[in-house]
Amino acid sequence: MSGAGEDKRGRAVAAPASRAEIDAFLAAAGLPAERGRGRLIFALDATMSRRPTWDLAQDLQARMFRTAASHGGLVVQLVYYRGFRECRASRFMSGGEALADAMTRVRVAAGLTQIGRVLRHVLDEAKTAPAPVLVFVGDAMEERPDELADLAGRLGLLGVKAFMFQEGRDRAAEAAFRQIALLTGGAYATFDASAAERLAALLSAAAAYAAGGRAALELEARRGASAELLLAQLR
Repeated sequence: MSGAGEDKRGRAVAAPASRAEIDAFLAAAGLPAERGRGRLIFALDATMSRRPTWDLAQDLQARMFRTAASHGGLVVQLVYYRGFRECRASRFMSGGEALADAMTRVRVAAGLTQIGRVLRHVLDEAKTAPAPVLVFVGDAMEERPDELADLAGRLGLLGVKAFMFQEGRDRAAEAAFRQIALLTGGAYATFDASAAERLAALLSAAAAYAAGGRAALELEARRGASAELLLAQLR
């Protein structure tokens, strides 16, 4: 999709980079996963409604690395979907600057949700290397809940925990996100894009778990309610 557009608030949105440009960048972005570090797949909805939250997540993601560093370190893969069946993944990156650069190069584009494709990608990753932690940020769900549940169940069998963070209160999204979290033994939480600290705390707590497991999340729970909320749901 090309050309400028508007987000839900009527603000101009820059035209997305071409597919070739994104492919070229993602092929070179990041570093291979390093042994001894936690693996986290950071998946975001990049459809048109997500512009404000995409920018917010971009600003906050460095905090994930700082928190994870105190618990053993982390490598992160960026996954996003947008437009007409476009779902892409970067290589695993070991620093906040690389991830921020990758996010800067992506522009939102109108389209339907593709959560199923994200879950299938995580399944593939979990079959070839130690199970990653999935962090998903979105506000909608326009797919068949039973198909998502099946994929989530298979992720759970492979040891993948999904942390599903929902902006807003869309009921269909909430039901699906809660079910995915439950079937993987992960956790669900909501946030308001106007409250940056809430999302920052949720991302940091998930990163702590990815880097250091339950013990790391327990330590973070002593410092904040967001980590405590995730810990209470974790199985």
